[in-house]
Amino acid sequence: MAAEPQQPATGTHDGVRRPEPLTGWQRAVARLPIHAYRLGLGPLFGNRLLLLVHTGRRSGAPRRVVIEVVAHDPEHRTWTVASGFGPRAQWYQNLRHTPRATIQTGRRYRAVTAHFLSPEEGGEVMAAYAPRHPRAARVLCGYMGFETDGTTESFRAAGRRIPFVRLKECDQAERWRDDAQP
Repeated sequence: MAAEPQQPATGTHDGVRRPEPLTGWQRAVARLPIHAYRLGLGPLFGNRLLLLVHTGRRSGAPRRVVIEVVAHDPEHRTWTVASGFGPRAQWYQNLRHTPRATIQTGRRYRAVTAHFLSPEEGGEVMAAYAPRHPRAARVLCGYMGFETDGTTESFRAAGRRIPFVRLKECDQAERWRDDAQP
C-alpha cells in the first residue's frame, strides 16, 4: 500500500501557498513592536501599524499582535488590515470567535468591532493599496504565494484571496451598553 504524499512544509489550502507561522528568533524579532507599544513608543510607527488586543478563543486571555494598516478612514473611524498568514493566523481566528477588540494607534486606545470583508471587497482594498505602497503590496503577495505582474487587476485578483478585516471603532453608546451587560 502506497503512502499518501504529505503536505509541503509551507502548507497549501485551496491551491494557495500559505506561509508557516514564525518560530524561534524570527518570532521574537516579529514581536519586538509589541514591546515598543508597551514602552509608549507607538507613535514611532505612525499610522502604518496598530497594536491589536484581542481575546484568545481558547484561553479567553488578552492577546496582542502588531499588524500593518492597509487602509484607514478617519471619517468612518475604520482601519482595514490583512492577514498575511491567511485565515490560519491566530489573531484572525480569535477575531472570528470574538469580534470585539481594542486597538492602539500611537498612544490612543480605541474599542473596535471586526468586520470580515468579502473577496470582492478585499480585491478592491488591495487594488487601492498597491499604487500607494507598491513595494509592500508586492512583498505581501509574494509572501503569500500570489503572482502579480504589477497591474491593478493582478493585485485585485490577489486581494480576493487575502483575508481582510475592517476594524470599526465603537461609538460611546455601544461601549456603555456592553459595559452594562452582566
